[in-house]
Amino acid sequence: MGKLGCFAIGVAVGGVAVAVARTAGFKKACAKVVGAGLKLKDEAATFVETVKEDAQDIMAEAKANNAKNA
Repeated sequence: MGKLGCFAIGVAVGGVAVAVARTAGFKKACAKVVGAGLKLKDEAATFVETVKEDAQDIMAEAKANNAKNA
């Protein structure tokens, strides 16, 4: 297959991709995926904040114990 054949296949695949991307079903699927990603991001941020607060509590207790023992 020559360069022209490869180019023609590329154009055809690109055209199909554009046609699929314009369908309502594809847009809904993309919106679902993005929504799930945003939800996961929010849950991860909440988890990180909880871990950070727990670590700060542990550090405060450790400092209090060191001050008491000194």
